[in-house]
Amino acid sequence: MNLAAALQARAAERGFGDRPALVDGRRTLSHHALHEGAARAASLLAVMGVRQGATVLLALPDGAELAWAFLATVRLGALAVPVNPRLPPDDHRHLAEDCRAGLVVCSAELADRFAGRPVLPGDSLASSLAGQDPCPAVPVDPADPAYAQYTSGTTGAPRAAVHRHGDPLVYAEAFAEPALRLGPADVVLSVSKMHFAYGLGNSLFFPLLTGARAVVHPGRPSPEAIVPLIRDHRATVLFSVPTFYATLLRAAAPAEAFTSLRVAVSAGERLTSGLAERASDLLGCPLLDSLGSTEVGQAFVGGTLECTRTGTIGRALAPYEIAVRDDEGRTCPPGTAGRLWVRGPTILLEYLGRPEATAAALDGDWLCTGDLASLDEDGFVSHHGRADDMEMVGGITVAPQEIEELLSRHPAVCEVAVAAVAEADGSARLQAFVVPVPGVSADERLGRELAELARHQLAAYKVPRCVRFVDALPRTPTGKLRRFVLRSGAGWPTLSQAG
Repeated sequence: MNLAAALQARAAERGFGDRPALVDGRRTLSHHALHEGAARAASLLAVMGVRQGATVLLALPDGAELAWAFLATVRLGALAVPVNPRLPPDDHRHLAEDCRAGLVVCSAELADRFAGRPVLPGDSLASSLAGQDPCPAVPVDPADPAYAQYTSGTTGAPRAAVHRHGDPLVYAEAFAEPALRLGPADVVLSVSKMHFAYGLGNSLFFPLLTGARAVVHPGRPSPEAIVPLIRDHRATVLFSVPTFYATLLRAAAPAEAFTSLRVAVSAGERLTSGLAERASDLLGCPLLDSLGSTEVGQAFVGGTLECTRTGTIGRALAPYEIAVRDDEGRTCPPGTAGRLWVRGPTILLEYLGRPEATAAALDGDWLCTGDLASLDEDGFVSHHGRADDMEMVGGITVAPQEIEELLSRHPAVCEVAVAAVAEADGSARLQAFVVPVPGVSADERLGRELAELARHQLAAYKVPRCVRFVDALPRTPTGKLRRFVLRSGAGWPTLSQAG
């Protein structure tokens, strides 16, 4: 079962081949045109020497060219590796070497970064397809490798998680269809890009499997760019990260731009209840939280349109199973936080070329996610942050997420992060970094009010000793908090602070 062929067959079987699949600037491609272009692109890649088992690095912005190149690579039985086209030159060279790319598809301006490797200019791909005959799909097993995506590198060097031809069908069956009810009438827009696991599912796999239409934006996401796309294309489903929802609130985006939305989804980092409530009010639709990873490929825990519980991410999505274990590997009782484990049919085949890292992440067919979580009696998951996000203050381990959740409920708080910042004498003090709601005066009075809120509801050692107001929080390109930047206490601009 070749993934590219399966996606094409799905469109024919369900009768949505002539419906729009991808809106890319002024271009609108139907499902049929997208698959036909991919088949012709496969012939072009084959001429350049791509064969079954080869690796193709794709450094392209979101758009038809990336979709064609990805599906063409998979169609040939080769391994597609999409990466961020905005990475620095050294990072691109490292990733090409790490995955042993036999061909690189990128814009002409990036070609000199990959000297010594064959390069296909992606910006001329559209004009090259007309002269190519469609290439038949190479027969493969559903368990054969189809693509790999690099982890965010928040806990070390990025590693390429390899996924199978059959995995995307599971993603849709687990989340897109049962949780979101995606179908041909939907128009989806993902703030997360396709070189991330979250974005690849949102903008490529989900639409091609359900008949929906994806609206993509090649540039950096900003309210000025994204809000008009939602409004003008009448998007019905918005996929984003909490950071961007907070940005929409700070930008005071007009609520009338979101009247077409029926559901929004959050992933990529922890969504506080305060931000969830304010963002849902702005968008005028339910905001469903979810949890996934590059290693799993898409969401394996999430809320659904029929079933959510405030303050939780949701429940395990079938066919995935989850467990919460303590440091000795024992199952934690309900309500007790521990490390979150998951198993299911889309757990990574391997970290490409890293057998030791693969073995360290897996316990049989279970994957340790690195997340801290707890389960209630009904199986709803509460997220307590990453295992490496715990703070040490005065010899006591503190979970900053508990403090962040409390402070996020204050109406003046848009975003908040708590970190133990090193002092000159070597000690560490908890500090709260707060992004205020637009129009709020970030002054000592508000700082004292937030500190007082913490003092009244938290143990003394959990109370931040300082509240610092900032314009934004330091984050990775995927939206994950760079807590180590806050811990350093240096070089991070503040609006003001209150002790």
